[in-house]
Amino acid sequence: MSKAKENTKTAAPKAKAKPKAKATEAEVKVPGPLEELEQKHERKNVLMQGNEAVAYGALDAGCNFFAGYPITPSTEIAEILARELPKRGGVFIQMEDEIASICAITGASLAGAKALTATSGPGFSLMQEGIGFAKITETPCVVVNVQRAGPSTGMPTSPSQADIMQARWGSHGDSPAIVLYPDSVKESYELTIRAINLSEKYRTCVVLLLDEVIGHMRESVLLPDLRNTRVISRIKPNVPPHWYKHYDKDQKYLSPLASYGEGYRFHVTGLTHDALGFPTNKPAEGAEMMARLRNKITYNIRDLVQIESHQMEDATIAIFAAGITARSAKAAVAMARSEGIKLGLLRPLTIWPFPDEAVRKMLQDVEAVIVPELNQGQFIREIKRLTRDKSEGTVVGLTKVNGQMLTPNEILSKVKEVM
Repeated sequence: MSKAKENTKTAAPKAKAKPKAKATEAEVKVPGPLEELEQKHERKNVLMQGNEAVAYGALDAGCNFFAGYPITPSTEIAEILARELPKRGGVFIQMEDEIASICAITGASLAGAKALTATSGPGFSLMQEGIGFAKITETPCVVVNVQRAGPSTGMPTSPSQADIMQARWGSHGDSPAIVLYPDSVKESYELTIRAINLSEKYRTCVVLLLDEVIGHMRESVLLPDLRNTRVISRIKPNVPPHWYKHYDKDQKYLSPLASYGEGYRFHVTGLTHDALGFPTNKPAEGAEMMARLRNKITYNIRDLVQIESHQMEDATIAIFAAGITARSAKAAVAMARSEGIKLGLLRPLTIWPFPDEAVRKMLQDVEAVIVPELNQGQFIREIKRLTRDKSEGTVVGLTKVNGQMLTPNEILSKVKEVM
């Protein structure tokens, strides 16, 4: 008994010295993949999923508000932001449905937040009226749509590219559309930042499209140093509150945006409105509002459009593809080149506004264009519109709607059919 007491007393001084050792262990602890993403500098390669990349891209772009409803195959975005936003002083709300989600992010943005939601399939359909409201009120926000096979419930865990046209025309009435589409995990991160930047810069709802494969595939990614990453925030008014116009005229259509609670009085409505935001039936004011919505896209087209040209310098046949299908197409190009076939690829990162000028220029000298896509033929309509001077049969579609990817061999076989 006494010996035990003596040992206890002897051990006590050593116990006091342990905190230093524990602190040292904590300092050298190797971070896990998600902890690595939180480090702002000297980032290392991490294995991550496309949906994870979207979530961390949103955080690095300054997103501080997320409202959404879980839906496959986008749920991981909500799961990560539910954990990470509160750590950073942000807000995460699980809403009762997708209608409430799009309304919540629009309201949060009007109060000054950088707001984002994520959805898929039926959820994207439910959001369409809210997307139109965000556009007509010129409220910055981002909607991520991880496409799945449809229509209706469809195949929740299978890929699709059937929302290409819905992303442009889903909301009723004429309205601008900025829609981005990555083809890799790293690009999912980069284009999420770009989507938030563009929404803030141009005061509109930006859609980021993924497909189920991009959303769920894992790749080794080296994220950029945030010191070299451009993050844009909305322009704030620099005039007294009584001079402020919520929809002020600007040559580049980059008008300041006040937030509720900052002392500025302004009106927001889904009705056609004047420069102060109040409803109007005056034809001139209605025309001016619609022109502003249109011109902010057309005037800044060079800033908005991004397109990749791969092996197009000497190509006699071109492929036009986006998202996961572009990955298969790039492999098909390599296979074709090994056989002496001069095949190239055009891949839009911005699918709306459609890169008309670049597509016309890059396809003018090719003999044929193959348009592979996971739908019944949506991109091909735009390519045919831009290549009307070419003879019949030079623009050929390749579609698949059974929940499976198009393979490089299938694309190469179609190329050989048109040679």
